[in-house]
Amino acid sequence: MTLVKRNQTAQLPNLLDDFLKADWFGGTSNSFAMNTPAVNVIEREDSFSVQVAAPGMKKEDFNIELDNDMLSISAEQKTENDQKEEGKYTRREFSFSTFKRNFNLPDTINTAEIKAEYVDGVLHVELPKREEAKTQPKRLIEIS
Repeated sequence: MTLVKRNQTAQLPNLLDDFLKADWFGGTSNSFAMNTPAVNVIEREDSFSVQVAAPGMKKEDFNIELDNDMLSISAEQKTENDQKEEGKYTRREFSFSTFKRNFNLPDTINTAEIKAEYVDGVLHVELPKREEAKTQPKRLIEIS
């Protein structure tokens, strides 16, 4: 146990920080925090690409839904140790993680052609643009 000098006027924030940061059993993990993966969105001439960093998951853990112009990417992963061992546990941790990210899609997306793949811990979702939304080449307009 370490001794920490605290500012008496700011007691409540310190108590909340201790509650939300520390693992009560002496570890360093934060079992109370939500784990939301980082997302990159890349715009290209003919598409958008959404990259979700989710290492350690399988493609079966993901659920991608499209409702009107709302793209929802969610995942649920349970890890349980089913081994039967003799004795009693001094500490046993079950892992359960879930997240959900929503994206409003612009009208320029061709929703019928959306594709997704999971490679090396990153979920890639390709959102192709409609033909009329793609960048048109520069052209000369003749004056009549």
